[in-house]
Amino acid sequence: MWEYIEERVIKCAEYIVATGCTVRACSAHFAISKSTVHKDVSERLRYIDLALYERTRKVLDVNLSERHIRGGLATKEKYQKERE
Repeated sequence: MWEYIEERVIKCAEYIVATGCTVRACSAHFAISKSTVHKDVSERLRYIDLALYERTRKVLDVNLSERHIRGGLATKEKYQKERE
């Protein structure tokens, strides 16, 4: 694997673990696509650093389990702003 790809993968994973952010937020922070971030942290990271992969996977699993709640809150806020 190319060295710059390994560096990007590790930076993204460390950022996700440190901030607890979503794939979308990480992609915005590093100005790369969501698909790239997802592939980096879910596939490539496993072969680079297994311990970091496991920590990142835990954060992503939490984000996945809370996704429907965040969407509901965003919709609620949207319609509250329209009423005001």
